[in-house]
Parts: sequence; C-alpha cells; structure tokens
Amino acid sequence: MPPHPVPVQTDPAAGSPAPRSLTRSIGVGGGTLLTLSCVTPASSLFVLVPPLFGSLGTGTALAIGLAVLLCVGIAFCYSELGTLVPSSGGEYAMVSTVVSRFAGWITFMLSFIVILVVPPIIALGVAGYLAVLGHVDPSVAGALVMLAATGMGLVNLRSNAWLTGIFLVIEILAIVVVSVLGFAHTDRPAAVLGRPSMDGVHPIALVSVIAGLAVALFVVQGFSTAVYLAEEMREPAVSRGEEMREPHKTVSRTVFWTLGISAVVILVPVVAITLGVPDLAILQNLDLTALVVSWSSSAFGTIVSLCIAAAIVNAVIVMVIQNSRVLYASGRDRAWPEPVNRALSVVSPRFGAPWVATLVVGVSEAVLCFVPVETLSGVTGVAVVALYLAISVSVLWARRPAHRRPQVWRMPGWPVVPVAAVLALGYVLVSQSLLDLAITTGVLVVSAGYWWGYLRRRPDRWLVTIP
Repeated sequence: MPPHPVPVQTDPAAGSPAPRSLTRSIGVGGGTLLTLSCVTPASSLFVLVPPLFGSLGTGTALAIGLAVLLCVGIAFCYSELGTLVPSSGGEYAMVSTVVSRFAGWITFMLSFIVILVVPPIIALGVAGYLAVLGHVDPSVAGALVMLAATGMGLVNLRSNAWLTGIFLVIEILAIVVVSVLGFAHTDRPAAVLGRPSMDGVHPIALVSVIAGLAVALFVVQGFSTAVYLAEEMREPAVSRGEEMREPHKTVSRTVFWTLGISAVVILVPVVAITLGVPDLAILQNLDLTALVVSWSSSAFGTIVSLCIAAAIVNAVIVMVIQNSRVLYASGRDRAWPEPVNRALSVVSPRFGAPWVATLVVGVSEAVLCFVPVETLSGVTGVAVVALYLAISVSVLWARRPAHRRPQVWRMPGWPVVPVAAVLALGYVLVSQSLLDLAITTGVLVVSAGYWWGYLRRRPDRWLVTIP
C-alpha cells in the first residue's frame, strides 16, 4: 500500500488571508556570509573547542577532522532535500514532505532543541572574553547579547548579511592571529595529531574520540542552517533584469561553501594550538586568552579577546535570524492552536522579518542564559546527531516518483553516501551518555504525546508549506 501523502499547502486554509511571504533577496554570497556567521568559526573555536581539548587533548583535531568528513556526506543530504523542499522550516519541512507528518513533527522538536539551546551556550561565552575589561556576570552578559541580537534580527535580512559580514572579517582575523602565533611557537611534531593523548605519553582510546564526535559535529554544525534561508535565496540572473525564483544551485553552493570555509578556519587554529601549546597539560583547562598572552603580550591578548567577543555577538545575531524562520514556518504550517499560528506567521511589512517569531525566539533564549550551561549543553550533541540522522534517513526516500521534480539538486553517489552517513551517525549516537540520551528521548516522548493528542486528530494542522 502506498504511503499516505503528506498534506502540502501553498496558502493557509480557505477563509484566512495569505501570510506575507518572505522576500527573495540573497544569493550565494549573502547566504554564505549569514550561514558562515551562524557556524561562527571563532565562537566555535573559542567557546566550544576548549572543553573538547579538555577531554581529547591532542586528539581534538582528529575528532574535528572526522566530523568534517562525516559532514560532507550530511551536506549532500541537506543540499538535495533543501532544493526539493525549499522551506524556512528546514529539517522538519523536508522530513514531513518526504517521509511523513509524524516523522516531520519529531524532527521539528529535535531542531527546536538545538535552536533554543545553542545560542545561549554561545552567548554565555562572551563574559569570559570581556573579562579583559572587567568582571561581567556570564548570565547577565549572555542575556544582554541575546536581547541585542533579537533587536538586530528584526531588521532587513540583506542589511544583516552585510553587518554580519563585517563581524565575520573581524573574527577571521582573530583566528589568523591565533594560528600564526601557534605555528610560530610549534614545540612538537605533527605526529602527535594522530596519537590522541592528554600528556603525550598515555594514549586516549579511539572509542573516546568517536564519542567526542557528537561535540565535534556541534562545532561545525552551522553549515546545515543554510536551508533555513531557502525561501529567501534567489538564483543568479540568467539575463539582464531576469531572476530565477527557485533556489536550485544557490542552496547547495551555500551549504558546501560554508562547510569548506568553516572546516579550514576551525581546523587550522586547532592544529596550531595543539602544536604550539608550551605544555600539553595546559590543554586540560585551556584558557585561550592566557595562551595568546603567553605567545605575545597582554595588550595583544586584550585585542584578540575583544575580537572574539565581537564574533560571539555576530554568531548570536545570525542564530536568532535563522532560528526565528523555523518558528515562523511552524506557525505558517499550523502546528499550534490558531491564535498562536496567526501570531507566529506575521511578517513585518517594512523589514520583511517575522517579528513575532523573532521576539519569541530571542527572549526565550535570553531567559535560558540564566540556566546552568552544563544543563543547556548536556543534550545538544545528542540532538545534533539525531537531527543529522533523520535527514540522512529521509534522503533515501527522496528519489521516489512522487518527488521527481525539475530544478532539484541531486547528490552523486546516492544511496551509498546517505547509507554510510546513517551507519556512522548511528554508531556515534549510541556512544553518548545514557543520561543525555534519556533526556532527549524524554523530550521526544512528550512531543509524540502532543502529536497523538492534538495534531493527529486535526488534518487541517501541520500542513507543510512549500512556496
């Protein structure tokens, strides 16, 4: 028996005014700037990588390198599904359309965990780098950064692309400085990169490196968020004054450009730090500001720290922009009671931004800055791996006759690439701690209860919109 078709709509239910559409205003350049800023190499390096050094030591570069290789396969999956289903809903719209509404709902909840938890984790890191100017409470600093980013998220997307591009240049300069200083103080052979250890003597088991892949994937995971901007991407003009409206090549190019650039700008300084740190024992409690000062001077360390703080602000701005699009899409696709749906799908006529969804996302994340960071980060790695796993499985259904559409980017090596990704991600997932797996499972069980108790009984709800 053929699977039950997924309801797809281009407008809301009859009798309701069509919501204002998002504006197609960015190409590969603007999309790459915005998405790369969401990966935010500097904040990933300076906020997320130090704890990874603390658990994997000299194996940190190896774990990130393996994560990048795995992400190449995942990027193929996102590129194909992102052009097949060009919706701001991202992962949930893809899975709902290709697999089923229920699978799409569970995927939405996985992505919602990530979009709510990651920005506060990044924002909380700003206090450590503002310490060069004076003590700032991490929770207060993080909340202020989130609120400022929310304000920026309410304005025009094209303006934000240029602003975040300027911030991106600043953070790339900070990364270049750290890389140059690290390589200039190289104190050990490159062979240590392939022999994970905390002290250069006692090896770290490969199984520990594989378990660390969840965090490593978290470090480079932002490349996939390019698909959230699919509705606002345009193709290059085929002739003067003419513009294609389907983001056929733009999405895939943005995904791969972002992954390639982020892999280089994260891996190079990680290698430089590993080779240039004066004592491997420092990696267990790595303070990058202090390390830069030891390589240069206190004034130089202050400059680098302020650049890092700027990079964190940049990252949070882009995360609010992209994450609000997901919540906007869930309202437009009628996932909630009708008053909530109407509010979330409102788009500002002046700036073209989903302002209610932006406020809900930004303010919620500001509040989460007052939750202990350990609690916030506990399930993030599991949620990211599970989300990638859902996309890799879904793309196996994308070649069915019902989904044979023109202007869809098709990956080479199908189905070998997604199958290999599924196997690798499955192994990484079962290698995580039972507590993190249990917490994530508990959230999904509650989400499934909402589905069975509310959405499943209402066929006019959870209708995926494909513009």
